[in-house]
Amino acid sequence: MTSELAFIDFEASSKDLISSYPVEVGYCLQTGESHGWLIQPAALWSDWSEEAADIHGITRERLMDEGVEAKTVAGYLNEVLPSRVYCDALSFDSFWLHRLFRAAHVRANFTLESIGSLLPPDLLDRWSETRDSVFIEQGLARHRAASDARVLYLTWLRLTGGPNGHRQEL
Repeated sequence: MTSELAFIDFEASSKDLISSYPVEVGYCLQTGESHGWLIQPAALWSDWSEEAADIHGITRERLMDEGVEAKTVAGYLNEVLPSRVYCDALSFDSFWLHRLFRAAHVRANFTLESIGSLLPPDLLDRWSETRDSVFIEQGLARHRAASDARVLYLTWLRLTGGPNGHRQEL
């Protein structure tokens, strides 16, 4: 494990928490290293929403052609991520994480926690506005997992100053 802190994001087949599945996962470590994968749909994953595809821009055909098998993605996440990983949509992200690891037939070596648990209330109140500024300033694509995870990290860094506590301009 290369870092004490990491952020993760998922894109999914739809927002239906009963039948949706992850189509992309991305992470960003405290070092700033980020990576993402398209995930090949598992055999029983059939849910698909054109509305979701319009948001993230990923087609089911692209997943079939370029996606990585769930077992490979889960194995790499277990290898690189620390024991706690933070996200900004815990109910959705934990569901998609569970679907990914269940399809891979492995257990996650880390737990997901809400980004809110990293921030005091005064900084949490500034989260959305700061995140939107970071997206604009960095010119990163929204609704792509690695970019979104990187923005989570950069927003946390901007608000807290990181491990040293000196707030930073990016």
